[in-house]
Amino acid sequence: MAEIRHRKNSLGITGWAWAGKYKLERYLYLLHRLTGLGLMLFAMMHLTATTVFRIQGQEIWTATMDLLHNLWFKVGEFLVVTAFVFHALNGLRLVLQELGFALGKPVPPIYPYQDAIRKKRPLTIAMIVLIILLVIVFFYDFNVGGW
Repeated sequence: MAEIRHRKNSLGITGWAWAGKYKLERYLYLLHRLTGLGLMLFAMMHLTATTVFRIQGQEIWTATMDLLHNLWFKVGEFLVVTAFVFHALNGLRLVLQELGFALGKPVPPIYPYQDAIRKKRPLTIAMIVLIILLVIVFFYDFNVGGW
């Protein structure tokens, strides 16, 4: 019977967060995870708070809505929108890559080897530019809304 050896994870949580020599796509993957967790937490808090305050009556609902119109909640709302835009567009990029639309034709494994990252990079850069443009538009919209 073959002996199974388990390799010890010596990096711990640092290995999950610090990508070391990895490229831009690894950091986008980490940010995709964090925004997904943040959006899930926000959705749970939002649904719970909305339900509880709505059940309590119109006075508590109105007082809560008045409280939410200060600067800190507007900044939080902007961050939620930014996280949503990033998560949605990065998810779309990942789906396109998984389906093979962004990789091009395969090449034979002849030295010097060609990696697929150079074929994916234009899509990644286009996605980042689109995210930045949308965040600027949303910032302008939030700013005009009365910060």
